[in-house]
Amino acid sequence: MLAYDYSFENEEELKEIIKKINKKINTQINQATNVPPLLLFQKEKEYLSPLPRRHIIESYVDNSIKVKVQKDSLIYYKRNKYSVPPEYIGKIVNLKINENYLYIYYITELIAVHEITGKKVNYLSNHYMALMSKHVKESKELQKVCENNLKNLDKFLQEGNK
Repeated sequence: MLAYDYSFENEEELKEIIKKINKKINTQINQATNVPPLLLFQKEKEYLSPLPRRHIIESYVDNSIKVKVQKDSLIYYKRNKYSVPPEYIGKIVNLKINENYLYIYYITELIAVHEITGKKVNYLSNHYMALMSKHVKESKELQKVCENNLKNLDKFLQEGNK
């Protein structure tokens, strides 16, 4: 391109210059093979396989959603909140959706699976207990407090939807 020293006026002229360069290079005899690259490409095409089906290609594409875990050990997905273990607070996790389930990964580790619901807050009881264990030390009391809090939360959210 330096040889053209910006002697083109617009993008179309640049495209034409590139076409000319490609045509010239692809039809000249290559010093290493003594054959023009265009002929080698035509021969190579005979051995190329077709691309795999679309669903196979898409399986290699990372179409996960990245979100940050909030202080309450919850992540947001479509205006609702879903829990993860509290050790992931402040970290970025990946959400993958399959059918009606939300799979939550930290790097490559699956850390939670939730059924996608219309509920505003979706705590798994073990996530909530781990979060509350920092505040309630006795295990018998912890289980009661957690069960009671989660029931009250569900009740409160149901009343709020009416």
